[in-house]
Amino acid sequence: MNIETVAVLDFETTGLSPNYGDRATEIAITLVRGDQIIDRYQSLMNAGRRIPSEVTQITGITNTMIAAAPAAAKVMREACQFVGNTPIVAHNASFDKKFWQAELAYLSLPCLSRFACTMLLSRRIYPTALNHKLSTLVRLLGLPQAGRAHRAMVDAEMTSHLWLRIQQDVSKTYGIASVNHELLAQAQTATRDKLPLVFRGQQSAPK
Repeated sequence: MNIETVAVLDFETTGLSPNYGDRATEIAITLVRGDQIIDRYQSLMNAGRRIPSEVTQITGITNTMIAAAPAAAKVMREACQFVGNTPIVAHNASFDKKFWQAELAYLSLPCLSRFACTMLLSRRIYPTALNHKLSTLVRLLGLPQAGRAHRAMVDAEMTSHLWLRIQQDVSKTYGIASVNHELLAQAQTATRDKLPLVFRGQQSAPK
């Protein structure tokens, strides 16, 4: 059986959108294969943008830290090489996807990987959660957490554990032996009542 590898991605940034001139300040990527994290990439990056004080209060990343960080171009080339064509997972993926595409576009590098979003999936798989913030889901599901939230590697690792838990719960609930990125990327756009239709045909044959 081919065991799928996915890249779980998280950015810290100067603001909410590259459309407003915001840039990435930190990136973390975990490679998840089977049921474990097999590799990691993490770096601060200097894209020549100052970090507003309110963002520093959230992330703990300061302008002094960024001044000493490697150039964004160097970091993003390394990150792009690390990911390759591996499918990507992120929590609130629309945010991370915009920065991934924008930072790669500065370097004229292609963005070939398809994104899946653990936030969209959790809204469908865990509809009774108080909310679908990453920290809330980690507490609800009893997932591992080490370090300060809103630092890229901590959030990437928590998202990795959430991704694995979603796969396990979909497998148990719908009787699917192998729950992969492509299937969950389809499921994240379906309404909850349509999920059985998405998963139909993927169910394991009765023994």
